[in-house]
Amino acid sequence: MLETHHAAVLAAALTWIMIITAAMMRNRGAETALGNRDAVPTPSPAAARADRAAKNMLENLVLFAVVLLAAFAAGETRGQVRLGANLFLAARLAYFPIYVAGIKYLRTLCWALGVVGLGLIGAAAF
Repeated sequence: MLETHHAAVLAAALTWIMIITAAMMRNRGAETALGNRDAVPTPSPAAARADRAAKNMLENLVLFAVVLLAAFAAGETRGQVRLGANLFLAARLAYFPIYVAGIKYLRTLCWALGVVGLGLIGAAAF
């Protein structure tokens, strides 16, 4: 199991990877990506899902950071916080390819497990 601070850094890295991957899928090539994006092609269904997944990760990363900071401020960095951070990271790592592939119910399960991880961290902060 990762240390809590390692999970936080990896969650940030995962967010960046998701954003870049979604942009690359949406732009369909270096010429569009390197330009002003005045004529971005309509995204494929998978590219649109990648974009939505990346935006969802940004939203969840904010929540993750807040509950993690609250837990650290409360002096909680091990046990339940560590479990929650690892659960959040693992769930979000699985979430992206599952969402891009279009697997509906499994995607929702991964999202829910990430929320459980947030809840564990938040509860430990109290």
